[in-house]
Amino acid sequence: MEVALRPVHDSDLPVFFRQMNDPEAYLMAAFTSARDPADWDLFAAHWQRVRTSSDVVPRTILADGDVVGHAAVYGDPGEREVTYWIDRTYWGQGIATSALRTLLTQVPERPLYARAAADNTASRRVLAKCGFRETGRSRGYAPARGADTDEVALVLDSPSTE
Repeated sequence: MEVALRPVHDSDLPVFFRQMNDPEAYLMAAFTSARDPADWDLFAAHWQRVRTSSDVVPRTILADGDVVGHAAVYGDPGEREVTYWIDRTYWGQGIATSALRTLLTQVPERPLYARAAADNTASRRVLAKCGFRETGRSRGYAPARGADTDEVALVLDSPSTE
């Protein structure tokens, strides 16, 4: 399967909206920033901010030409984080790993940080394959779960660890 990244197009947003409203995927993401994932207006406003911010590098993930998710680097210099979302029907196919590796070549600055729910072993495995190492654990409120959840913090220190 050919995995590629490109800038986010307007036509991607309805696909992202559908993907983020998958209850199983939403629960797995746990620490999503969406206050109400079913509110299109909030969703569209969020993506407008993302796409116009100079602090965010948003990308659409394509697998064999189909929109299957998104990835981004965001935040202040020295504190930038990676994030990604893959449509659940494409989980377990190596797409997230391939997409994240590509994103890391497009955004060479280091360090980069990541966070994942401790029980999201697939996402933690993707991050480890891309050179991220665990730096700590905490417990915090996960909006998607409506409860406190264990979270793992990770860092990618240098390109040589990839």
